[in-house]
Amino acid sequence: MLLMPGAVAPLAAQEDSVLEETTTEAVNRAVEQARAGDDAPVVTLLEILEKGGIMMWPLGLLSFIGGLLVLFYLFTIRPGAVVSESFMDLAETQIRKQDYLGLIASSGRTNQSVARIMQRSMDFATRNPGATFEEVRQVAQAEGVRQAGLLSQRISYLGDVGAIAPMVGLLGTVLGMIKSFQTLGTGAFVGVQQMGLAGGVAEALVTTATGLSIGIPALAFYALFRGRVQKMISEMESATTHLMALVAAQYKIAERRRGATQDRALPFDPDDPNGL
Repeated sequence: MLLMPGAVAPLAAQEDSVLEETTTEAVNRAVEQARAGDDAPVVTLLEILEKGGIMMWPLGLLSFIGGLLVLFYLFTIRPGAVVSESFMDLAETQIRKQDYLGLIASSGRTNQSVARIMQRSMDFATRNPGATFEEVRQVAQAEGVRQAGLLSQRISYLGDVGAIAPMVGLLGTVLGMIKSFQTLGTGAFVGVQQMGLAGGVAEALVTTATGLSIGIPALAFYALFRGRVQKMISEMESATTHLMALVAAQYKIAERRRGATQDRALPFDPDDPNGL
């Protein structure tokens, strides 16, 4: 049946009205969803960390150890811990006086690397009066190598924390992905599968981010302290060389005095060939 032109106009107006109502409803629905999103509860950092799973415990332990090491190194790795001007002045004075026992006592009361080197070398010299300066110098070198190794080994623990933390975070990532795919494979409904997959992925991402957050600062502080340690070792070597040069000079003076005393104590006149 043919429609008359007068009947087509009301139908077109009705379709426009329905379309306008549909658009209005869609806009209102979008506004309501946006308002609901604004009113959604804010997720705290603690809630995010709780999603990391069991691997957050070793990561927390590594974070605690790394923080303690950084604070410890800030107070202990400083120029005064290796050599100080006061000890150098005191050691020079005692060496020039050949007061080696006093130098040993002063070194024992001073908690510095150079003091430990001088204490070990001077203790060897006083216990072995017949030792040459070359032997005393070898003892000082051995103790210097030991002190340098202790300084370098001390900061290596912070480097270990920086290397282990990302690996632990990566392990947490793998465990989270395994958990996600197990849930995805055993879920009965699509909604359950999606919820399980989201939880596993969240655990994986949280552990990765936590491991990197611990490892990056630890490695940065390790690089900082490594530079300080290298500078301290150079200062220790320079100070030890200076003090051992003074000891060598005193050994030469003592040898000349000993030789002069032996010449005066000869039981004959060297200028008289008949004095024998």
